[in-house]
Amino acid sequence: MDNILNFVAGGLLQLSWWQVILVTLVLTHITIVAVTVFLHRNQTHRGLDLHPIISHFFRLWLWLTTGMVTKEWVAIHRKHHAKCEKEGDPHSPVVYGIEKVMWQGAELYREESANEETLKRYGHGTPDDWLERNIYTRHSGLGIILTLIVDVLLFGAAGLAVWAVQMAWIPFWAAGVVNGLGHYIGYRNFSSPDTSTNLFPIGIIIGGEELHNNHHAYGTSAKFSSKWYEFDIGWLYIKLMSYVGLAKVRKVAPKLKLEQKPDLVTEKTLQGVITHRYEIMTRYADLLKQAAQAEIERLKGVKDSLSIQQAALLKSVADRITQAEQSLKPTEKEELENALSQNKVLATLVTMRDDLTRVWASSTASSEQLLQDLQAWCQQAQQSGIQGLEQFALRLKRYAA
Repeated sequence: MDNILNFVAGGLLQLSWWQVILVTLVLTHITIVAVTVFLHRNQTHRGLDLHPIISHFFRLWLWLTTGMVTKEWVAIHRKHHAKCEKEGDPHSPVVYGIEKVMWQGAELYREESANEETLKRYGHGTPDDWLERNIYTRHSGLGIILTLIVDVLLFGAAGLAVWAVQMAWIPFWAAGVVNGLGHYIGYRNFSSPDTSTNLFPIGIIIGGEELHNNHHAYGTSAKFSSKWYEFDIGWLYIKLMSYVGLAKVRKVAPKLKLEQKPDLVTEKTLQGVITHRYEIMTRYADLLKQAAQAEIERLKGVKDSLSIQQAALLKSVADRITQAEQSLKPTEKEELENALSQNKVLATLVTMRDDLTRVWASSTASSEQLLQDLQAWCQQAQQSGIQGLEQFALRLKRYAA
């Protein structure tokens, strides 16, 4: 009887409570690494290649600890990027609301995983061997049952809690926090055409996925950190694996290259602008913010009632000028349009921003046409009479691929 009670209390390992917590954190961290390195950076975006040994280890681990099917996860995430913040995005707070994505992200995942069209269109290139077809996909729930048995054997009754934490870890952190808060709060290094944010500059808890805005700016990069103060632990593991031949990095975000004194806007300039478009739009957002604040201060200095009203309206919508359009409610868009209609400088800046975006957004224009559009944009900006825009155009001409 004592042996049975001892087993129920501590299982085969007989660990103390703090040791159980430590082991649980290690186990869940391995799962996070499997998601960010294997599912996300390797399978979905092809930012790196993994040795078959480590690749299969991650597949087995995810089968045991999450029950997720590689093809389903990859397809859903690729669709998220393709439809980001628009109708069809499987888990956008803009579409579904932050509370639903935060707390019901796993349900949204399961609903989309049943969409055969999503899997067919976005799930290509994922493992399709005998193990995947006959074990990992066909019996996706078997792995988590085996993990439950192993947890109870190793930790006794506490194994139930260990297993519960393992099962909730990815649904909460990945489906909830990254997909929800990663498009809701945080800071942005790049003005990507979505609401993605960096949750923290130190990416450890979610394996570097905290740097979500950086990822949306350069989706195929195997490295998520961008600024010197940012840390991506997933990238650390990738580098360590590459040193021992278990990984090979294929793509990272390009380094910014600026020419010293360019005279003309050339094909090289065009390629540089397209490559660094989100860094460029971040600088343009700063230009808009500075212009908005300058206009507010100018209007405050004019003591008539109309200027005071315009200043108040502009102050209330100043932040919206730099936000992605799809993140704005209809009433907010209307207020913004009203404010811009009363301010020629800001209206010009917003129009010029939209024109610049079209240089890289066009999917049908030839390189020659895009180059002509960029040249015309720079010429118009330099003749705008807006000092900040003129200086911006001069810098834009320095970009190079």
